[in-house]
Amino acid sequence: MSKGPPTVSSNNGSSASSKRKKGEKNKKNNQRSIGELLVLPYLSKFPIPSDATASDPKILKDYFGFLMAYGGLQDVSKSGPSFLKEQKPAFTTTLVNTRVLPLYSLSFCPPYLVAAASWVLGELASCLPEEMSADIYSSLLKALAMPDKEDTSCYPVRVAAAGAIAGLLENEYLPPEWLPLLQVVISRIGNEDEENIILFQLLNSIVEAGNENTAIHIPHIISSLVDVISKSIHPRVEPWPHVVVRGFEALAVMAQSWENFMLEEVEQNDSSEKKASGQGAIARALSALLQQAWLTVPLEAEASPPASCIDHSSTLLRSIILSVTGSSVIVELKLSELLLVWADMISDWHAWEESEDMAVFDCIKEVVSLHSKYGLESFIVRQIPPAPAPPVPQRSIIEAISVFVSEAILQYPSATWRAFSCVHILLHVPKYSSETEGVRLSLAAVFCRAAFSHLKGVRSKPPSLWKPLLLAIASCYLCHPDTVEAILEKEGDGGFATWASAMAFACTHSSEVGLSAKSEIKLMVMTLLKMTERLLGVGNPSGGLLRDCFTSLIKTSIQLKELDEEMEEENDEESEDYDNDDEDEDDDEIEIDDEESESEHEETEEQFLERYAQAASALENGTVEEGDAEDQEVEIELGSLEEADEQKMVLSLIERYHHVLIKGQALSPELVSSFINAFPDSTSFFHQYM
Repeated sequence: MSKGPPTVSSNNGSSASSKRKKGEKNKKNNQRSIGELLVLPYLSKFPIPSDATASDPKILKDYFGFLMAYGGLQDVSKSGPSFLKEQKPAFTTTLVNTRVLPLYSLSFCPPYLVAAASWVLGELASCLPEEMSADIYSSLLKALAMPDKEDTSCYPVRVAAAGAIAGLLENEYLPPEWLPLLQVVISRIGNEDEENIILFQLLNSIVEAGNENTAIHIPHIISSLVDVISKSIHPRVEPWPHVVVRGFEALAVMAQSWENFMLEEVEQNDSSEKKASGQGAIARALSALLQQAWLTVPLEAEASPPASCIDHSSTLLRSIILSVTGSSVIVELKLSELLLVWADMISDWHAWEESEDMAVFDCIKEVVSLHSKYGLESFIVRQIPPAPAPPVPQRSIIEAISVFVSEAILQYPSATWRAFSCVHILLHVPKYSSETEGVRLSLAAVFCRAAFSHLKGVRSKPPSLWKPLLLAIASCYLCHPDTVEAILEKEGDGGFATWASAMAFACTHSSEVGLSAKSEIKLMVMTLLKMTERLLGVGNPSGGLLRDCFTSLIKTSIQLKELDEEMEEENDEESEDYDNDDEDEDDDEIEIDDEESESEHEETEEQFLERYAQAASALENGTVEEGDAEDQEVEIELGSLEEADEQKMVLSLIERYHHVLIKGQALSPELVSSFINAFPDSTSFFHQYM
């Protein structure tokens, strides 16, 4: 060996490799045998304490070492799976039944042993049999509820039990009953801040794992938690204490779980009275909490509520909004006042985090929807408070929200899709009067500048990144075309022509841009209609930009008409299938589809690594798609454009300008033929030029 590596033939090398692998295998088997022959018997000689031996310090110390050893055996090492996980299930069952659970039934047991036993149960979470759930949860529940004993704190016992229960829930190891567990957790919250943080985390795990089993208790739980959290809120303190942050997080998790539960209840036509009473209780409790956090700040010149928990607060605010059934509820819950404070806070929000800001965008949509239904004070124009109130910023709710959205477009690439969706909602869903149209104009100007600035930065990147920005500018253009054209031209570099050409490209290369949703295509048609009409007014019918816009308008109109026809056919087929199919056959088909979908979504390690390698390469090359796939599938709320009959508007434009458009733009015969097939009423306009 000292002379260097051996020089042998490939066959010998293969043989040596084979022998080495075989030896390694035998070595592992020998190690396992040693563990079974020596380690387990050695640990089993230490007896479990009993009421008779509970005062023997040696037995207690030895048993503590036994628990630490078994917990350590479950740790996963780099060399392979844990030792206990490789044992037969019967071994783990016997171990827990005979060597761990009896400890919890002792009349007196040192807290440190109970804490260690709870830790062992948590470590064994991945290999515990389901039939032991009742005994295990009964024992852990006893530890979780263990009170302090005179001068001895049982905090470590409760923390270990909380961690063990959370670990079991993560491994889909569910308790036989949920209510006792919830009662113990809620009863313990409010004693100490450090323990409250642990219990809030456990409560999140319980609610997420329990689904409908825990959702029915959420209205009562939220009311109880609000009382506890409110005691730790100090409006002048920034940031909020950690326990308050964890409390808001737990409330947000429960609010979302309740919403999901109610959606399922509505689909199953269950009692709406239960929904109304539960939602009302939740809304009143959450409103009281946010009022304390936001509206109790002294009205001083520079005073403002702390911007803590923006994401969770937005979830809570959205939950309150969903409970509104009339204008009187808005007044009762002080929603207008809360929304003013919330809007001002998000307008100054710069700590962009994708997971956190999701709730803000969702809340924006619900706020606009609420205003459309019932009307909100200071939503479009800020109401001036009567004297002698101190001066306040005159920015309305929608103006403050627009600052957040425009900053998201500029500073937060992965929020581009969510921001564009909000752009269209803010511009086209609310009803603007002649007195408030100036507000919409200012919003359109702000959004247009932000979207075009971002668009210039991605012009050299894949067209799929353009779509949300093009559509955002299109939403602004439909409101105030003069203002948008002026802004784009002021940006330089042929701003308006650049955007219009990109719009035409998106329509003629829809597959590359990803233009597929009906709402997106309709928005494109409406925008191209307005652009074409305005370009005709310039008096340059032979211009290349007009030709591109009109050609794209024809193609997109055909695409929209075909999409309408396909959707009608699918609806007819679905209704026929629903009437004719047997329920049993439907169940079988659903089971088969579920199995197929599960098999289709199973990802191997190689596929996982390849997908992440592609994502890393795209990120390095600057071609990564902006936003989540789920965001891109969200349907645009057309608002005031919903009732527009774009087909009649297209035909009307051609009727008025066909002598200029058709003759001057030299449309291909194939495109004309396709348009006539889609719109037979256009035959007379095109016939004289064919």
